[in-house]
Amino acid sequence: MKECPDISAGRLSPEQVAENFRDSHLPLTQKQALVEAARCYFCYDAPCIEACPTSIDIPSFIRKIATGNIKGSAKDILEQNIMGGVCARVCPTEVLCEQACVRNLQEHKPVAIGQLQRYSTDEMLDGGLQLFARAGATGKRVAIVGGGPAGLACAHRVARAGHEATVFEARPKLGGLNEYGLAAYKVVDRIAQREVDYILEIGGIQVKTGKALGRDFTLADLRRDFDAVFLGMGLGGINALGLDKEDLSGVANAVEYIANLRQAEDLSRIPVARRVVVIGGGMTAIDIASQSKRLGAEDVTIVYRRGAEQMPASAHEQQFAQTTGVRIKHWAKPIRLIEHGNGVKEVEFEDTRLDAQGRVTGTGETFTLAADAVFKAIGQKLAPAALDGAADTLKLEKGRIVVDPDRKTSLDDVWAGGDCVHGGQDLTVAAVADGRIAGDAINAFLGS
Repeated sequence: MKECPDISAGRLSPEQVAENFRDSHLPLTQKQALVEAARCYFCYDAPCIEACPTSIDIPSFIRKIATGNIKGSAKDILEQNIMGGVCARVCPTEVLCEQACVRNLQEHKPVAIGQLQRYSTDEMLDGGLQLFARAGATGKRVAIVGGGPAGLACAHRVARAGHEATVFEARPKLGGLNEYGLAAYKVVDRIAQREVDYILEIGGIQVKTGKALGRDFTLADLRRDFDAVFLGMGLGGINALGLDKEDLSGVANAVEYIANLRQAEDLSRIPVARRVVVIGGGMTAIDIASQSKRLGAEDVTIVYRRGAEQMPASAHEQQFAQTTGVRIKHWAKPIRLIEHGNGVKEVEFEDTRLDAQGRVTGTGETFTLAADAVFKAIGQKLAPAALDGAADTLKLEKGRIVVDPDRKTSLDDVWAGGDCVHGGQDLTVAAVADGRIAGDAINAFLGS
């Protein structure tokens, strides 16, 4: 985003920015972890396990914390979710495992499962404990497209079985969403890269960065050169607003801005607008709005076309953003970008409602919001170039890859997972589950 009088760096001092971007949730102390672990009922038919996309044995890992067996606790977590450290920080536990916790029935306060998971996995990472060993080499080769949560989980699984995994990643670093897409205050202290390093320590994983499917190689190339292929490249395309003048200065996609912010060495030098309007209702919208405010934006508003209950971002995340001074306007859609000079200065919105068929429709009533920067956060789509030459062989639905329960595609030797898969949950934890499930299926396919 280009700097100008209303979009500039240095709105806050480096000290203020550092304070705003410190860890948003402090870790538990040993005493706090023991007290919280003691609250678990250790249910034999634990609903929290069913609610976890990676099916972690939650009562087991919590019991091991209570008895001081941190290594065993971490093993329970990482066996199912090799990226359990980041997931403990960003997983929407309030609508998954913690919502299912039976403590809610009596106290309306679930066991702090996410914080306990962080306590366990942080102890493992900080102590340098390697919990997994690689089996003897099989000579089989697996191509992994995408070095995000799905791809890395799959790579780790097949490497453990003794196969050689080659990870092709378009960006300079591995980590995907964890490295480039999450709010900086959620993943401090290089936790994303520390987790990547831990995964690679097992051996048998070769990394090729700066290599993109459809640009540097094709799916046909991979199927020719490898025994199996896993596609976990995420969604590289950005959905447009469908308005005129989307190329105005100040109009940007939120994903790219967050990625640049995450790679910045000095956050106080990131240009930020005085007045920010974010269009969308998912976690990307929440993250870009909250981070803009923390960088010094004076006025930040999220506008979503439906109500609070329909927002993809959870109620907890909506409330969290609002505590930083972000306003959320529901039931409105953008209809016009208004320029002044070469840049955007206002956005005109139309109020919305549901029609008799439950579809969002405009009411005819309009309003405008002043904006020096407008961020598009209305979702992503599969980059068209990614499947050049393969779209006629891979079954797609609504622009995403169709897979079976084992994450196998319509091709016998190709699996897929993460955001590029149709019907996925678009969550880090769900992507990890896809990678693990596909990895196990690939291992079976290769005879291990």
